[in-house]
Amino acid sequence: MSEKPTENPSSLRQNVNMLGTLLGDVIRDHKGEDFFNKIEAIRQLSKAARSDAESDDGLNEQQALLDLLHSLPDDELVPVVRSFSHFLNLTNIAEQFHLVSRDCETSHCVPDHFSELLKALKQKGLSDQQIAEKASELDVEVVLTAHPTEVTRRTLIQKYEQIFQCLSDLENQSLSDNEQQRIEQRIRQLITQAWHTYEFRSKRPTPVDEAKGGFATIEHSLWHAVPQFVRQMDDRLQAFTGHRLAIEAAPVHFSSWMGGDRDGNPFVTSEVTREVLLLSRWMAADLFLRDLKPLISELSMSDCSDELRALVGDSREPYWSVLKELREKLRHTRQWCERGLARPGDAPATPTAGVMLDNEDLIKPLRLCYDSLHACGLGVIADGPLRDTLRRAYCFGLTLIKLDIRQESGRHTQVLSELTKALGLGDYEHWEELERQSFLLKELQNPRPLLPNTKGPLKWSPSPDVQEVLNTCRVIAAEGSRALNCYVISMAKQPSDVLAVALLLKECGVDFDMPIAPLFETLDDLDNAAECIRHLLSLPWYRGYCHGGQMVMIGYSDSAKDAGWMAAGWAQYRAMEEVSAVCAEADVRLTLFHGRGGTIGRGGGPAHAAILSQPPGSVNNRLRVTEQGEMIRFKFGFPQVAVQSLMLYASATLEATLLPPPVPKQEWREVMDQLSADSVKVYRGIVREEPDFVP
Repeated sequence: MSEKPTENPSSLRQNVNMLGTLLGDVIRDHKGEDFFNKIEAIRQLSKAARSDAESDDGLNEQQALLDLLHSLPDDELVPVVRSFSHFLNLTNIAEQFHLVSRDCETSHCVPDHFSELLKALKQKGLSDQQIAEKASELDVEVVLTAHPTEVTRRTLIQKYEQIFQCLSDLENQSLSDNEQQRIEQRIRQLITQAWHTYEFRSKRPTPVDEAKGGFATIEHSLWHAVPQFVRQMDDRLQAFTGHRLAIEAAPVHFSSWMGGDRDGNPFVTSEVTREVLLLSRWMAADLFLRDLKPLISELSMSDCSDELRALVGDSREPYWSVLKELREKLRHTRQWCERGLARPGDAPATPTAGVMLDNEDLIKPLRLCYDSLHACGLGVIADGPLRDTLRRAYCFGLTLIKLDIRQESGRHTQVLSELTKALGLGDYEHWEELERQSFLLKELQNPRPLLPNTKGPLKWSPSPDVQEVLNTCRVIAAEGSRALNCYVISMAKQPSDVLAVALLLKECGVDFDMPIAPLFETLDDLDNAAECIRHLLSLPWYRGYCHGGQMVMIGYSDSAKDAGWMAAGWAQYRAMEEVSAVCAEADVRLTLFHGRGGTIGRGGGPAHAAILSQPPGSVNNRLRVTEQGEMIRFKFGFPQVAVQSLMLYASATLEATLLPPPVPKQEWREVMDQLSADSVKVYRGIVREEPDFVP
């Protein structure tokens, strides 16, 4: 979470001190008293130097610290760094736990953004109906992405999760002394395990490894957090407005780039994408099977609705009959995925009888049981674990998490260049923009296949890179819209970049209109984004293709690299503002997709403030945002923390929709224009013109 506690209660200090003391004991046992004393000296000097930074004492302490660090022998450098690294990790765990602990709740150290927002909306004169309608329409999508900054091994993450749980167990006021000692001993064991574990991966994780890490976050945290989050949101909405969320409401859902993002990563291939999609389906089936086991035991009652009775006949346990049949289908689905994963490189196997592909096949029997219980006056049962499973079905479905495909625009140009040269049409790469558009639109509306048959008289043999792009499009065709979300084009510049993807998808047999999201990343591309979208939406063919909706991705990291943080931030704001106006004028629903990372330079920062700072009218109840690498673990690694993160996203999106910020005044814009021009000049002067800057 980006929001920090407003105070530092004793419970947080106690946990930090306890974890630090236990770590110190582990270090002393392994490295000896002398080494431990050096660590303590470094810690105390660092703390003192920071506290007395403005005084002569502070300067003396800084110098003493530097002298001590310079005097360390080479064989102690890594252990010293490891000591403080482990301490910081443990401190982070204590702080994350504090955000969701009982002590934090009673001291109000983290604001309840959603409740505060509902109060503010009513004070502004919005009716209960207006608030409830907008809340029910919330569409927040978190896109999980891998990033090389996440280097922590899964085995360590699991130990951190167990320490978090131990801190939760220690909050139980009824613990006996023996029970408390047993939990503290368990924490000592986990810290010892972490200290004696090599922290970093010995080899780079594969894209499939990264995807499995994303699935683990869902399995251990988000699977539990999502129904809790929707339940809390529903309860507060009812308390403030008298209205409830519909059972099918999914205010937050998830997508992924892990296994689909091939921009600059040669290891993400069409086969990797196919494998990740199958793994995702396998994990979904497995998780729902785990849910069904206790559900079948719970729903033992015999009273049911006429609709359910007509389906199951004279069964004495009608709910068992429905759920056991669903269980068998999920088992068949899981086995089908296993067979596909056992044959790498093969085309996806044809689903056999009983294999579930459509989410409705999962939702329908669960919903039938839920509605039946309510109809029989057993709503108190329906609104227990069954409702949680239904919430998961609406959020995750049979694919668990939808996959985006991302590719750099130049790769599509390469495909079309090779193709047009093979067909004797010239070199697409060297055509002007309008010539490209004319060719693409003509072929998009031509029922004749453009790609030559490799066995035909032309015998076109694409290069390996081109073949891989085509293979990826064929995987999209095989998987369909149920498992895939959108196609993101990195370094998009012109309308032809979007039309080129549409043509390649068509030629490879994709039979649904896959949303195509241009990603504008450089300063020039951000400035040109609105004109690009305006031209696209003026094309009758494309207006039919996009079905009244357009996604536009804003690049934070690469724009900051290109122009510096200040100029990039202002360019991003202008681009979002102008694209929003273009789409509103064309009566097209806009979804802005924010490619944010963890650091300020990558668009990071407090999520709540970032969402509220978007141009007025640009959010409109829809938000799509990436979460990268270690930020996934930090925001969503523990169920209780994930609930708060999701609530924060939902409340900020609703607030930005109903209480948007003011439109910037002209004098503000002039100041920002000047600051932007000055900052980009200084920034580029350093990174592009300074000969000694990273030669």
